[in-house]
Amino acid sequence: MMIEVNNLSKTYGGGVHALRGISLTIGSGMFGLLGPNGAGKTTFMRILAGLLRPTGGSVRVFGHDLSTAAGKQAAKAALGYLPQELGLYPNLNAREFLDYIAILKGINDARARQRQIEELLDLVRLTAVANRQLKTYSGGMKRRVGIAQALLGSPKLIIVDEPTAGLDPEERVRFRNMLSDTAARCTVILSTHVIEDISHSCNDLAIINHGGVLFRGAPADLIGAVRGHVWTILTQGERPNGGLALVSTLQLQQGVQYRVIGTPDGAYAATPAEPSLEDGYIWMMRRAAGEMGLERG
Repeated sequence: MMIEVNNLSKTYGGGVHALRGISLTIGSGMFGLLGPNGAGKTTFMRILAGLLRPTGGSVRVFGHDLSTAAGKQAAKAALGYLPQELGLYPNLNAREFLDYIAILKGINDARARQRQIEELLDLVRLTAVANRQLKTYSGGMKRRVGIAQALLGSPKLIIVDEPTAGLDPEERVRFRNMLSDTAARCTVILSTHVIEDISHSCNDLAIINHGGVLFRGAPADLIGAVRGHVWTILTQGERPNGGLALVSTLQLQQGVQYRVIGTPDGAYAATPAEPSLEDGYIWMMRRAAGEMGLERG
């Protein structure tokens, strides 16, 4: 396996347990890490990137032990990382910033460096504005600069933390496609709370909540776990209750259609619905929280 995580834990000051004994193996291709804000995803990503020391457990990236200085350095050399908040130099333009990052990554041949930078600027659609100072960029444009710097040096491992934040729908689709293409030749770990990003990109995923792994498997497995518990209910406006999880609401001419997860009682004319990845995610989260009696029926 490319990445081996064994019994990983992280406790911050004040006894805050960010990670609680996580064990995962991650191979090549696209791997999705799904969970709500505050679940421990960013802490996990920072440990994998060698930026944060765990409290316990072990991590090996391409055979390199991150508990050693040599192992951490070797893993970083193969890494492209896009954190949630990327520090940009506001007075540099995009070309200058990418050139600076490329030098830090050890791309010393000036011509090769320039060629890579121009290819990436074109890939993220910033060529036309590449000479503008970064402080003039919109949030989405800055995110695209961050994406470009993560891809510099053709890394073997790419870690992206909430990568589509600040991107418009078209940019989000383009970025997902770009990551999927990139994952054909390396390992990509996509950490997000946006289920759509996972459903369109990843064939392997884990759900993290409260620092622990709730689920590990293929998207199809997560969808299958909730099959038989997803329904649509049509009412004249009254919201279904009885411990049901409301997924969505649709206004129709004949009334309001609710998509719910759970076991509706006989008071509702419920119709079985084909489950989605979002349904599976909600099922896992609610079941873990013990908020619904989903084991009935």
